[in-house]
Amino acid sequence: MKKYIIRLSYICLLIGLMTSCMDLDPLDSMGDNITWSSADNFQLFANQFYAYTRDFKKSDDYNAYNGFSDGPHSDFRSDLIATSSINTYSQGTNVIPTEDKNYSETYKRIYYTNLLLEKAKSYSDETEIAVPIAEAKFFRAYLHFELVQLYGDVILLTKPLDIDSYELNGERDDRRVVIDQIIADLKDAALSLPATASEDGRLTQAAAYAFLSRVALYEGTWQKFHNNNTSRSSELLTIARDAALNVMDGTYELFYDETLGVESYRYMFILEDAAQCNPAGLTTSDNKEYILAHRHYNGDKLGVNISHAALGNVIYPTSKLANMYLCSDGLPVEVSDLFGGYSTTTTEFQNRDNRMSTSLIKHGANYWNNDGAWRTSWTDDDLESCLTMDVRSNGGYQNQKWATERQVADEYETYDYPVIRYAEVLLNYAEAEFELNGAITDEQLDASLNLVRQRVNPDMPKLSNSFVATYGLDMQEEIRRERTIELYLEGFRIDDLKRWAIAEDEMPKNQLGVMFTGTWFETNWTKQARSINSDGRIILYDNRTWADKNYLYPLPSDEVQLNPNLGQNPGWE
Repeated sequence: MKKYIIRLSYICLLIGLMTSCMDLDPLDSMGDNITWSSADNFQLFANQFYAYTRDFKKSDDYNAYNGFSDGPHSDFRSDLIATSSINTYSQGTNVIPTEDKNYSETYKRIYYTNLLLEKAKSYSDETEIAVPIAEAKFFRAYLHFELVQLYGDVILLTKPLDIDSYELNGERDDRRVVIDQIIADLKDAALSLPATASEDGRLTQAAAYAFLSRVALYEGTWQKFHNNNTSRSSELLTIARDAALNVMDGTYELFYDETLGVESYRYMFILEDAAQCNPAGLTTSDNKEYILAHRHYNGDKLGVNISHAALGNVIYPTSKLANMYLCSDGLPVEVSDLFGGYSTTTTEFQNRDNRMSTSLIKHGANYWNNDGAWRTSWTDDDLESCLTMDVRSNGGYQNQKWATERQVADEYETYDYPVIRYAEVLLNYAEAEFELNGAITDEQLDASLNLVRQRVNPDMPKLSNSFVATYGLDMQEEIRRERTIELYLEGFRIDDLKRWAIAEDEMPKNQLGVMFTGTWFETNWTKQARSINSDGRIILYDNRTWADKNYLYPLPSDEVQLNPNLGQNPGWE
């Protein structure tokens, strides 16, 4: 992306418009007679939109696009993890902000997508600029969906407007109107985007359909569980299912390598091009699962010290997360005869979904980092330099997903961020099919969810209707469990709880750590000072709350003051 930004800056400089090109000011003019005079310049202008996708961390004050670090979609605001300080959003105690750049900056970005689309109407041959037009429509949809997820009803903008335009000072549009425009934009984009990306990180038809499946599933389940709107939810869930099917044509595949085996899931997230980063010597080009990625190149700074933030005791995984991993017989820990209990540090890891031990890290496990104990040979010789995990801090569960094992300076890991990956599409399909019909066939499960489950659990029984009936399971709960486990720390959990309308049940629960009373920890963790609950578990945070108003974010008070017609979201008045 650097080369695109540099080229765009150069063109702007040549025509004396550096400020208007790069300042993101809605009042800027782009030079009708020069900037928009060639197809190449339309493409250059559209290239900046790729910076709008989620990444590991974008900023602290404009954090809606933080996929890993704290932000509205981050797992840091969910029930799955905690940190050293109370997250007010997770705790349910956030207040109305004076300003919110997630609101104002998103509208500035929408302005730019609309600007390109408006200028395209005057271009001599729209077929020459079909791809940048499609990219503008995709990102206009992407940005509006961001607003709907956060605020519900929002102002829909489909043309570039001056700051004093009536549309910017009127009432908000109903979310249905906004979602319908998002769907139309994504369908239009899919028609003109290439089947194969012109280069890594660029949009394709599949990316448009995959994102459409996300949007329609989100809104379809929101309408079903919040508004009991059966006709609207059925319409949207059908769109979600069909959009996912458009992607399930064999072009993309779940990442797996025989050399890496069950570790394939963990290594997928830390693939790099800059240096060897796994025992199989694979790079990002070997990953056919990422449908749209925010790319990072050698020398680029991530913006977050991700290996330090992801490894060990910075993230506090909760017992709720740990208990969600199935046993190797496909049954929950409450049901399975294979569950090892909590007597030692590792018994609960035995006979479990392999994603548990590749996302979390067990006490006594060998590991490497980028602090001097890194891997060099990528063979067993590296065991001479490894560290040994001691989980006795905070809640007693420790994370390792997203942590590198190679020598690299802090913040200079060159991971791709998965904006959309194929596993999500498969899970979108399974959930949409079930929520649409109240049932899903074994064949449909085998074509979707079971592929995800058995990627690193080849011997685990498939989820099937007979399996659910035999063991008294709930198909909806198992579909949701699979989604939560697979997409852990990727920015989905809190949004899922909201759209399922169960945040009011799940979020107020105490965030807990390991079983302490009567276990190895009680004898061997003498410095543990946190309170213990009646079941014997460490309490990370209690007194958590959730009110109906927390399903949406409040509009910032400065925007409401500027435009009283916006009103305020329910409960935040």
